[in-house]
Amino acid sequence: VQLQASGGGLVQAGGSLRLSCAASGRTFSSYAVGWFRQAPGKERESVAAISRTGGSTYYADSVKGRFTISRDNARNTVYLRMNSLKPEDTAVYYCAAVAAVTTPVPKHKYEYDYWGQGTQVTVSS
Repeated sequence: VQLQASGGGLVQAGGSLRLSCAASGRTFSSYAVGWFRQAPGKERESVAAISRTGGSTYYADSVKGRFTISRDNARNTVYLRMNSLKPEDTAVYYCAAVAAVTTPVPKHKYEYDYWGQGTQVTVSS
């Protein structure tokens, strides 16, 4: 599967953005999908993840209550709605997918096989 992340941009603190992760292929519903982010000089960290059907989700503590992950399997797309953005949310955001899962909602980057190219999110104070 090939992934294309989009929707990043520059926003003021307190603002909102919606990221999209569009996937190729007709079996997108077979993949769990996660969003990760990487700030300059820091390791890539998990932000949120969603199960194949969308019935289960995971959020990092740092974004819980502010970000919402969802998916539309008919459109082969996963979304990350980001509200109440903070300067510390500034990073390159990546989506990733995995078909063979040992848990419905994989949380760790090493669990994912396919990665998109990333989209920059910059939050100004």
